[in-house]
Amino acid sequence: MPVPVWSVDPRTGQRREQAATEADAAAVDRAVNVAHAASAALADRASRATFLRAAAALLEEEAEAVVAVADAETALGPGRLTGELARTAYQLRSFADVVDEGEYLDVTIDHAAPELTPPRPDLRRYKLPLGVVAVYSASNFPLAFSVPGGDTASALAAGCPVVVKAHPDHPATSELCAALLRRAAERGGLPAAVIGLVHGFDAGVALINHPLVRAAGFTGSVRGGRALYDAAAARPHPIPFYGELGSLNPVVITEAAARERAETIGKGLAGSMTLGVGQFCVKPGLVLAPATEAGDRVLASLTEAVGATPPGVLLDARMRDAFVAGVRERAALPEVRAGLPGEGAAESGSRSPDGSVRAGVLTVPAAHLAAEGPYDLLLEECFGPVTVVARYAREEEIGAVLRRLPGNLTATAQLSAAECGADEADGAQAAEESGEARRRAARLLEQLTPLAGRLLVNGWPTGVAVAPAQHHGGPYPATTSTTTSVGTRAIDRWLRPVVYQDTPPALLPPELRPHNPLGLPRRVDGRFEPRA
Repeated sequence: MPVPVWSVDPRTGQRREQAATEADAAAVDRAVNVAHAASAALADRASRATFLRAAAALLEEEAEAVVAVADAETALGPGRLTGELARTAYQLRSFADVVDEGEYLDVTIDHAAPELTPPRPDLRRYKLPLGVVAVYSASNFPLAFSVPGGDTASALAAGCPVVVKAHPDHPATSELCAALLRRAAERGGLPAAVIGLVHGFDAGVALINHPLVRAAGFTGSVRGGRALYDAAAARPHPIPFYGELGSLNPVVITEAAARERAETIGKGLAGSMTLGVGQFCVKPGLVLAPATEAGDRVLASLTEAVGATPPGVLLDARMRDAFVAGVRERAALPEVRAGLPGEGAAESGSRSPDGSVRAGVLTVPAAHLAAEGPYDLLLEECFGPVTVVARYAREEEIGAVLRRLPGNLTATAQLSAAECGADEADGAQAAEESGEARRRAARLLEQLTPLAGRLLVNGWPTGVAVAPAQHHGGPYPATTSTTTSVGTRAIDRWLRPVVYQDTPPALLPPELRPHNPLGLPRRVDGRFEPRA
């Protein structure tokens, strides 16, 4: 008997409607096979670009309905979701531009050079799509990291059909978005089967093991992502698995920065850690702040701003209960102070009768985090609106804590004007002091660089711009690869290079033929030739 998939309102815990049924092994097999059969239709770049732009336009045309359903299932709010929809549409159009440009194909031609030692044959290289891609939707971004999100957009841009495993927190949103993408495909002259959708835990397992699936993208927990990663590697023919699993996103506030703008830093940190009810993968979860008067002012500003933040509803009851339990477990550690001004540990991260949660701030001496022990719990991500402020008494403690951190998506340094080299030194002594400040800041960035894929100075990590230079990834467990899942270079994950050697022109694919009939940007004999 089919297992129903229910759309649930996280604000009330009540079922809204039956959105779908769980896919059994046969249904997954059908979805993958029809997607695989549609691969040939995606070979035409012009049709793919038209498809991606049509998808963006349809999302915008149906924005009111999409935002309403997504809000009903996630409680993220119309404002946040409207912005997310705009980002998703922009992302789709960006990949359409990438497809039109053709640089992603990395066409490289080295003509034969028999006079070299050893002689060089004629070599012509470009990239081909891998095949069917499995995409595992994220809970916290029902649009930008789910059915119409970056993994889907980049895979389709590469020419790979996609089968999405819907997240159980927003099945109705997933169904609506999948229907819009199928309509967009048909507008572009492509079969609707280039995008598939399945529901259910077992369906997700069957999908990663399907022999026609050639790669997978995932955004979620360390536990779930690692299980799928291991399954992808254990297949008779292993496949690449691009997972974003978890991140603490450390922030280091220097003493000089705290003296210079304590209140601004505190308010900025509060806004970042509570954004989206603390459910961003780049939420700053660990902050190293000085144990000085200036550091006290940062903490006072932070707790005041957090205290003024209204309670919020998490994505589902399981996450809410895990957040409340996680905060209480951390707050129970010796010398950990929890809560907001005038509040005890029991109230920090507490749950209200309507299912919402309050934001919390935990403080601890940084020295406790410098060595293995019970405080290691504070070095693990706690999903939700809480951050750990570790107070350091000496600069050496910063390095001691940073050396114990796992890989992260981001790392942030809050620096003073002098540390950034923005001050005007007057006199030899001032110049020396300014130079020493910059050297200290440079050493801090050297310590942060191995930890993360994106480094920020005097900013906050929440908010990941969709841009060619963006890198959304980091050392494990932040991600399982060195690639990015945001920005146009995300397309590289779904392509493989192939070289044609001494192949007659008539037998070459059009992208590699002499005289560049498609007008693609190419590198020929070491020299870059822009788009013809």
